[in-house]
Amino acid sequence: MYHLHFGFDAQSPDELRALIRALRRHGKPLVQTVHDLRNPHHLDPGPHDAALDVLIPAADRLITLTRGAADEIERRWSRTARVLPHPHVVEEPELSMPRPPHDGFVVGVHAKSIRPNMRPLSVIHALAEIIEQLPDASLRVDIHTETGNPDAYAYAPHTLEALRSLADDGLIDLRIHDYFDDTQLWDYLRSLDLSVLPYAFGTHSGWLEACYDLGTAVAAPDCGYYAQQRPCFSYHMEDDGPDADTLRSAVLRARHENPAPRARPEARAAEREQIAAAHRALYEEVLR
Repeated sequence: MYHLHFGFDAQSPDELRALIRALRRHGKPLVQTVHDLRNPHHLDPGPHDAALDVLIPAADRLITLTRGAADEIERRWSRTARVLPHPHVVEEPELSMPRPPHDGFVVGVHAKSIRPNMRPLSVIHALAEIIEQLPDASLRVDIHTETGNPDAYAYAPHTLEALRSLADDGLIDLRIHDYFDDTQLWDYLRSLDLSVLPYAFGTHSGWLEACYDLGTAVAAPDCGYYAQQRPCFSYHMEDDGPDADTLRSAVLRARHENPAPRARPEARAAEREQIAAAHRALYEEVLR
């Protein structure tokens, strides 16, 4: 049996058809978990759509993470996908570790290496105006070192220049660093009260799962199915940036409802067992 999650970005539709023919030739069923209906690494949705047009009709069974994604799969391909939630991404002992106390309300935007679906500057500018009106709030912005490397694919000098200007004006706490390892990432997320996802398109989010595990609120755009995946605050995102009013509402609601809901470790463990059992049953079904 072949269970496909990710990793087919670099494969052409013809190569994917060849994969399916090979699986059929050897009597191996194909199970696909559809994480992304819009690929966050592609500005042009065409290549990912073409890949899904090959894979989804051919799969023996489909899984996805939310009801909205399953409904979209039904509309676009007339296929039924089983909805199974994403399991926890933070393991013990971090899953049960207390959140460290801190002063004020800390809002964070992690621009990472500025994926194609990110609009960090427009979101950060809007947040800086919002945070300036909240005396107990601060805005932390993180970005990867490679965005300042002229030889790197992620080189973004204009973005760095704009962020440094905001930092010089005292509007943001700017941190430029290499990729976090898991421990550093969990420590970072625990340091925030609200993590704002600066996405212009996408479907689901592992980052959202980690925040839920650690008790960090999330403000997510209303594209994709983030709000169906885990509890979060939604704001409206246009192609060129956020709607300021809905973003402000999301920040104020998160501040008012702080601390955010946090996954109970025992519930997450039970959920993971249920997800594993559901996968086992599905595998047994296609292997009969």
